[in-house]
Amino acid sequence: MTHNIPPRIVRNQTLPADTPHVPVVIVGSGACGLTASIRLRDAGIDCVLLERDAVPSGSTALSSGFIPAAGTRLQKSLGIDDSQALFAQDVTEKTHGQAAPYLVQAYTRAVTQAIDALEAHGITLEVLEGFLYPGHRAPRMHAVPERTGAALMAALERTATAAGADTLTEALVRELWLDAADRVIGVGYVRPDGSTEHIACDQLLLACNGFGGNPDMVAELLPAMRDAEFGGHTSNDGSAIAWGRALGARLADLGGYQGHASWVTPQGALMTWAVIMEGGVQINAQGRRFHDETRGYSEAAVYVLEQSGRVAWNVFDDPLLTLARTFPDFVEAEKAGAVRTAATETELAKLIGCDPAALHETLAAIGADQADAFGRRFKRALQAPYHAVKVTGALFHTQGGLDIDDRCRVLRQDGTPLPNLLSAGGAARGVSGNEVWGYLSGNGLLSAVGGGWLAAGTLIENVRA
Repeated sequence: MTHNIPPRIVRNQTLPADTPHVPVVIVGSGACGLTASIRLRDAGIDCVLLERDAVPSGSTALSSGFIPAAGTRLQKSLGIDDSQALFAQDVTEKTHGQAAPYLVQAYTRAVTQAIDALEAHGITLEVLEGFLYPGHRAPRMHAVPERTGAALMAALERTATAAGADTLTEALVRELWLDAADRVIGVGYVRPDGSTEHIACDQLLLACNGFGGNPDMVAELLPAMRDAEFGGHTSNDGSAIAWGRALGARLADLGGYQGHASWVTPQGALMTWAVIMEGGVQINAQGRRFHDETRGYSEAAVYVLEQSGRVAWNVFDDPLLTLARTFPDFVEAEKAGAVRTAATETELAKLIGCDPAALHETLAAIGADQADAFGRRFKRALQAPYHAVKVTGALFHTQGGLDIDDRCRVLRQDGTPLPNLLSAGGAARGVSGNEVWGYLSGNGLLSAVGGGWLAAGTLIENVRA
């Protein structure tokens, strides 16, 4: 597949003769595109998903696959006290009010509808209980039983296919065709042999990607992450931003992104933050803790990258190891040799390569109901034997992009919507504000699943108008 062809806008030209036509084209078959396609097919509207890869995966497949939602049928059945209003408050508070209020409200409503609909389609979901992710006041993470993003993607793809959605893989969209009124009339996509094919449409949804896989854009827009490892999908090349700039569309929250302070190195895997939230700590090469880990794993990535060697150690004990082993990603990392065990503090200090006295002081400060210098309060002290995983800070996916309204319509610079161009998921602005610390756990899939569902509702209205 030729990936070095830049995205471009083709204006005021006629599509080639005999170009096939479909009511809705969706660029990208990740969680956003697949969710949208399921709702469209439920409404009896034909759609085609154009996917650049041979197998749909995207950022979702690399994630833990946890979708936050409040007030779902499943959550209510478990007696969990929560609401969409509380969820919206949590999202807003994490961003210190930076997230677009209309989008927070729209997405927290839409994701509930999407989860209930996916369940009705036969996708088995569970609510993760027993611990809370940073910033969430109630258990609201919905996951497939396998607890992996890859399994979630497989379930969404099966459901979309069963509903009648068509997916064309190895179709790299590089051209958006517009008429004189800025109305999308079709797209051009590159095939594996380098040839370009076209498809006409009445409505277009950009559900393609962010820009985390584009080093130049990262250096320009996220300088703190310019040298960080990228734990996301390489197809996140910023196509939507390139099209937006060419269109004169408004962009928003380009400084927002999901970092992760628990990227296992050198194995290159994601370690669950649940271990940290339940009492694990991060310790640097000097044997010291350096932040309140419970504020969030996204902003913690920056703190880890500021440490000596740009690394830290996740340190935990046997009860937390038991918890960690309930997450498939951790199990795989453990199989790869990422987990080290030390019987004593002295052995742990040798493993980390730090001063034993400094490490002893650090561990001694961890105690039940005892707030440390960073303001973190622990339920209990860690007990030997200790387990440690070497981690670094990584960029996982970006949270800024095309500016959209509460119907997912792409906006011009003056705030008016383009006639038939929509965007959601990684291609559009999310609900994390404009800073790394604004990312609330699960915001990526909130934007993808909630945004895909919301965009589909607008597409249905437009097609039927």
